Amino acid sequence: MTATAAPQAATAETLPPGSSPWQLARRELRRRPAVRISLCVVTLFVLMAATAPWLSALGGWSPEEFDKSAVDPYLGGLPLGSFGGISPEHWLGVEPVTGRDLFARVVTGAQVSLLIAFSATAIVVVTGTAAGIAAGYFGGRTDAVLSRLMDLTMSFPSLIFMIAMLSVAKDVNRIVLMTAVIGVFGWPGVARVVRGQTLSLKHREYVDAARVAGSGSWRILTREILPGVSGPVIAYTTLLIPGMISTEAALSYLGVGVRPPTPSWGQMIAESVAFYETDPMYFAIPSTFLFLAVLAFTLLGDALRDILDPRGSRS
Repeated sequence: MTATAAPQAATAETLPPGSSPWQLARRELRRRPAVRISLCVVTLFVLMAATAPWLSALGGWSPEEFDKSAVDPYLGGLPLGSFGGISPEHWLGVEPVTGRDLFARVVTGAQVSLLIAFSATAIVVVTGTAAGIAAGYFGGRTDAVLSRLMDLTMSFPSLIFMIAMLSVAKDVNRIVLMTAVIGVFGWPGVARVVRGQTLSLKHREYVDAARVAGSGSWRILTREILPGVSGPVIAYTTLLIPGMISTEAALSYLGVGVRPPTPSWGQMIAESVAFYETDPMYFAIPSTFLFLAVLAFTLLGDALRDILDPRGSRS
């Protein structure tokens, strides 16, 4: 028995008969402390984004509300007090010059960032899965057309197009536009993974049996092929989310993303650059939230990939 096969055999021996891949995933996730911590952080960020309006109200400040009494007009609008103005009234301090509450802006920024990341990821996964299954299962001309479309999309300078598109579009909902633009360029990666999985599944015995039994293409795709590719797709989805969060933050940092007064972590980091020497907390707080969100989703995605798609993680 090889060294790589031994751990898999040991894992299989510890599982009761009839255990599903999802039971294996839950069992493995419980055994990894780093993954448990990442899962807790991800859950915390999702809850924070979902309850952002109530959390802002709990803190007593809205993200656009100014508090001139919290900044010193004789020192260029720097926050009063230590650590960027952290106090019982402002739990994470205040923004220089305006005095806007950083807690309210950070939790609202989490809502914006995760909304764009989750929505864009949903577009990418649905489009990529549909295209990949169609290309792999039907083959022939369908595979050729979809594969060339994947190659064309992946070779396109997507970041430059995003910046140009977001710079030109003025009177549109920036959240909807960013979600659509990011989603349009992300689906080929998922499609290629799903296409490869579909090619290996479409000639399996149970698929041939369903075909002989008279099942149509739609039933075979949804009942036989789709469950077989769901594990790698879920693992890939979890790894897509931190990239989407980083993309949204980068675009907002460059000034072509979410527009003020709507808060965004990337936008807050860009505005804090001018104050990093005099008020480092203004830079540190949104940067820490962005770092923790990306790290937690990345660690969780790596663990799910190792469990649900072990062959892909070793390649």
